[in-house]
Amino acid sequence: MTDELQTIIDLIRYGASRFNAAGLSFGHSYDNALDEATQLTLHALHLPHDLPPVYGQSRVTVAEKEDVLKLFLRRIEERIPAAYLTGEAWFAGLSFKTDRRALVPRSPITELIASGFEPWLGGREVRRALDLCTGSGCIAIAMGHYHPDWQVDGVDISDDALALAADNKARLLADNVRLLKSDLFSGLQGEHYDLIVTNPPYVTNAETDALPREYSYEPELGLRAGADGLDLALRILRDAPLHLTEDGLLICEVGEAERALSRLLPELPLAWIEFKVGQMGVFVAECRDLVTYHARIRQLADTREPRPAAHAGGLF
Repeated sequence: MTDELQTIIDLIRYGASRFNAAGLSFGHSYDNALDEATQLTLHALHLPHDLPPVYGQSRVTVAEKEDVLKLFLRRIEERIPAAYLTGEAWFAGLSFKTDRRALVPRSPITELIASGFEPWLGGREVRRALDLCTGSGCIAIAMGHYHPDWQVDGVDISDDALALAADNKARLLADNVRLLKSDLFSGLQGEHYDLIVTNPPYVTNAETDALPREYSYEPELGLRAGADGLDLALRILRDAPLHLTEDGLLICEVGEAERALSRLLPELPLAWIEFKVGQMGVFVAECRDLVTYHARIRQLADTREPRPAAHAGGLF
């Protein structure tokens, strides 16, 4: 059956067909069978991810075909996300090392990085920025890469994730990025930022339990966030004013938990960002608004506290 596969495009088409027939789940850097088949084929052939289409008709050797088909088989039988099979994910135009120590980079925040966080920053100066729950370091390192005059901190509670982020920092020569271990803000006493960006865990317990097998390869610590997906987001909203400058900005991704957050805090003026593909559960909050509604936010957040004294004091 595979004897008729002779060219790169033959292999990509075959892989996409097999993936769809097998009912694979997509969403780790790529969201469809054709893109994943392309990623795996080019990786196995040691070709660049942006290979011009004209090379699609290039013939492959028998050995090369075998290498590609072995990757296809692992993707189908083991349900391993393609990015973990290749060890690479592209985010904000940069190549990141990726493995099971952290989630595969895929946040829509990449679009904000590309636009310099405008119009949300409104031209205000950023000297220090924070990426909270940095994981592989993709957001922190991309911010540092495109804004070399910024000092960026990347924070995570996971030693494994921080080790992967350190690999990526060295890989991309991100000298203006500092990596720190902290349970959200608990280890950042006295640190203040003009911009805090965060993509915390926001998947509900029920959704986490029902995720396709592909997601079982990712650390659950980066996904599960309570009954409504807001266990960490509420703590971030509560404690962010302690670490934002007076005119500072918080940008936070909560995905499908957007509806739950809007129900809990309808009075909090959050701006929900429209991306090229639509709204994707990312909001912008001004420090002054978080201070104004701090009492209500704290009331909600304190019920989610996983252990005593997990945050750095209080506002009042």
